[in-house]
Amino acid sequence: MFDKLQNRFSKIFTDIRGHGKISEKNISKAIREIRIALLESDVNFKVVSKFINRVKEKALGEKVFDSVTPGQQFIKIVQDELVLFLSSDNMDININKSGMTIIVMAGLQGSGKTSASAKIASFLKREYSKNPLLVGADLQRLAARDQLKILGEKNDIDVYTNYEKDIEPIKVVTNSLSYAYKNKNDIIIIDTAGRLHIDNFLMEELSMIIEKVDPHEILYVVDGMTGQDAVSSSELFAEKFDLTGVVITKMDGDSGGGATLSIREVTNCPIKFMTSGENINNIEIFVPNRIAKRILGLTDIIGLVEKAQKSFDEKSAKELEQKIINNQFDFDDFSKQIKQFNKLGSISEISKFIPGIKDANKFNLDEKQFKWIEAIISSMTKEERKKPLIINGSRRLRIAKGAGRSVNEVNRLIKQFNQIKIFMKKTKGMKLGKLPLKFN
Repeated sequence: MFDKLQNRFSKIFTDIRGHGKISEKNISKAIREIRIALLESDVNFKVVSKFINRVKEKALGEKVFDSVTPGQQFIKIVQDELVLFLSSDNMDININKSGMTIIVMAGLQGSGKTSASAKIASFLKREYSKNPLLVGADLQRLAARDQLKILGEKNDIDVYTNYEKDIEPIKVVTNSLSYAYKNKNDIIIIDTAGRLHIDNFLMEELSMIIEKVDPHEILYVVDGMTGQDAVSSSELFAEKFDLTGVVITKMDGDSGGGATLSIREVTNCPIKFMTSGENINNIEIFVPNRIAKRILGLTDIIGLVEKAQKSFDEKSAKELEQKIINNQFDFDDFSKQIKQFNKLGSISEISKFIPGIKDANKFNLDEKQFKWIEAIISSMTKEERKKPLIINGSRRLRIAKGAGRSVNEVNRLIKQFNQIKIFMKKTKGMKLGKLPLKFN
């Protein structure tokens, strides 16, 4: 996510920090590099010109040169202007205080509407304690309804659709509202049909659905990998419908991320969500300040903390705390902690919040080690996991063979487990997710 921009901005900022005094010459050079970086990341050229002019106007002001750290001041100007570019009014998801909230998902075929619909439903269920209903109104793509049903069943989300022959999408939507009322669903997310290109039939069908349900949100779903095509289609949809927000999908792809900057500026429509990957939890609210930091290669520690909070189970944390107090922490508990940590995702996923750790080798982190540790613990008997003190030399040899690892690795794990146990006994009040996991 934003890798190209992160790399370019990191080099630009490193160079500007190296100057003891900022002059018009090196400011102009930095601005020229920023222009190239944005264009190469597929940001719309009109958007680039507007952004560059605003940065240049502020950066060449006298206040910048009076700063104690002019290089940092320039970076702050770029960040502030980027935040302004990404910000909009009404960025929050519109949820009706009482009764149903209706959300219509629109977009071209292949943009990821169906997956995004399920991710938003799961997000609202998890974060707002809502009871969502996914409505399969895409009757054009053969697999759309089946995909929605599978996603709903897998994630315990209600789904309504209809497989009757020749049934119209508007009828499916109308019936879904009655179903939702009886089923006490308070969020209705309607997955509409897409096309390979914008056509009159698509627009008319969507207009009928919007007119019928009068939605609280009309979210345009756009594939973040399609670059300028995404900007063009977004602009056309924004002209036709009163879009309330944009959802940018597939942000884990190889694109430069330029569509994010362009769509917001061209459509004047707030970006409300970004999604990446296949996991149902790979969705986040679009927060301009934090996204700007990521684009510029600066740390988004708040985003990482929020991801951790979603991954760690509060109930398990309390149970763990009680075990620590009673000195009952065992290898089963240790294994649970490893699994909780893995919920955060891979090192590469975590690195999007902290660009500096993109090079995992720099930190000597090997994701395979987590699997090896679980294999070693799984090779222990139930009694050995509960009473680690009984694991003598012969048992360690058997465990190593069962896990397909060396005896030395088993010894290191047991040693580390004992160190962690001592550490936890000293702290006792420690929260879940704070284990000093370090694998040598």
